Amino acid sequence: MKMYQVDAFTQDLFKGNPAAVLVLDEWLDDALMQNIALENNLAETAFVKRIDEENYHIRWFTPKVEVDFCGHATLASAFVLFKDYTQAKTIHFHVKNLGIFIINQAGDGKIQMNFPIRTAQKLNDYPELLNQVIDQPIQAVYRNAQAFILVCESEQQVIQAKPNLSVIHELAEQYKISTALTAKSDALDIAITASSSQYDYVARYFAPHKGIDEDPVTGSMHTGLAPLWAEKLGKQQLVGYQASERGGKLFCKLLGDSQQEQRIEISGYAKLYMQAEIFI
Repeated sequence: MKMYQVDAFTQDLFKGNPAAVLVLDEWLDDALMQNIALENNLAETAFVKRIDEENYHIRWFTPKVEVDFCGHATLASAFVLFKDYTQAKTIHFHVKNLGIFIINQAGDGKIQMNFPIRTAQKLNDYPELLNQVIDQPIQAVYRNAQAFILVCESEQQVIQAKPNLSVIHELAEQYKISTALTAKSDALDIAITASSSQYDYVARYFAPHKGIDEDPVTGSMHTGLAPLWAEKLGKQQLVGYQASERGGKLFCKLLGDSQQEQRIEISGYAKLYMQAEIFI
């Protein structure tokens, strides 16, 4: 069975966020997909099932769990499909509970992904434990469907912050959200962010309870971060940078005329690292 490994949200090898991608005619057993993700030991392994040349189902697994949304592995999957599986320039990913993601490939290879916005709400009252998550002061706390978002005063504080992973574990156990259409509960992750001089904003992301101490680049989280900074900065197009050790750049554009209609386009580049044959 063919498997790809792609560095997403970068034009350079060994940067961005690596994801594994398998393109299937039929789903594998859930336990087998989880074991493949565990064996890969990457932030995410994506499994894509073909419907037709322009339509595909997609699922994502960390080394520990299946997740409901992953941006960088969506980019990596689109890169693989555009490279080897379809002549179409637009494809549609069908996602359980989140609808359809519309994906385009620009002439220069940039992949443009149309996602639903995950609006972040400011919390005036927030868990005291959040003050212990990083060793830097926080200015404000937001929360969306995916994570607590801690706003710092400067990008240097975001870059220098040391996370307390045991506290993040404790918060994840205490604060879980129920997905509307299922009985599944997801623990909230942690994002930290600040405005930036070189970019519009910087961010980092932590989810040790899902097997990811620090995620190199988290496309899904920017569906909440980019709108937050768009409102703060008064602009519709932004460039975000995830300031992990590997680093990654995200080009973000708010779409639609009203908050109810708004979706977001998150774009980035990808680089193929490996094609492999796995034996299962």
